[in-house]
Amino acid sequence: MAELIDGRVMGKKAVYVETTVVSCLTARPASDLVRAACQKITVDWWETQRRRFDLHAAEVTVSEAGRRDAGAGGRRLAVLADVALLPVTTAAVELSKALGRGGAVPEGAENDALHVAVAAVHGVDYLLTWNWRHLNNAETKPVMRKICREWGYVVPEICTPQQLMGGAAAMADEIIEEVWRIKDEIFHAARPPAITKSRPGGTSARAPGKRRAISRTV
Repeated sequence: MAELIDGRVMGKKAVYVETTVVSCLTARPASDLVRAACQKITVDWWETQRRRFDLHAAEVTVSEAGRRDAGAGGRRLAVLADVALLPVTTAAVELSKALGRGGAVPEGAENDALHVAVAAVHGVDYLLTWNWRHLNNAETKPVMRKICREWGYVVPEICTPQQLMGGAAAMADEIIEEVWRIKDEIFHAARPPAITKSRPGGTSARAPGKRRAISRTV
C-alpha cells in the first residue's frame, strides 16, 4: 500500500479510480456492443493490471458509486472497499472550484472537477476513467493542465483502462476495432434499400427529397 508523505502518494505508480470505471466493472453485461467491449476491457484490466499499481479513490467516488439501484450500488461499494481513499482536503476543494471557473469542466460537473483536483493535489500518476465528455476530453485536458500548473500541481495522466494496459494494450485496441467493425456491419445490413420510382418509358427516378450528386469540373 502506498504511503502519503506530505500529502502526496509515494510507492508504486498510483491510479485514481474514477466512478465510471467501478460502474463498468460491476455492471451487468450490456447489450450495446461498445459498452460491452468497455466492460470486458475494464474486467481484464482489473484482473491483470491493477496489482501493478496502488489504487486510490476519494469520498466523492464512494458517494457517486452508492447512488441509484441498491443492488448495483452495493456491488460498486464492495469494489471500493479495497481501494484506499484519499482525503478531500481544502486545497483540493479550492482547486476544483478553480477548474470550474476556468472552464476545465462544465457547469454542473463539480464532482468531475473534484476527482481531478484530489488526484492532482495528492500527486497521483493516473486518473482512470471512461468519462470522455468531462474528463478524458482532448479539448479540456490542456485547460486542466494550465489551471493546475498555475496552482502548483500536475494533472495526472487521464486515461481509460484500455490506455493503461501495458503490453496488453494492443489486444484491447483489437477488441475495440472489432466491435466497431461489427457495429458498422449491423448498421449497413439494417439500412433499407434505396426507393426508386418508375418513370414513363421505363426509366427510374429517385424518391422525393433525394438530390443527385452534381459533378463539377474545374
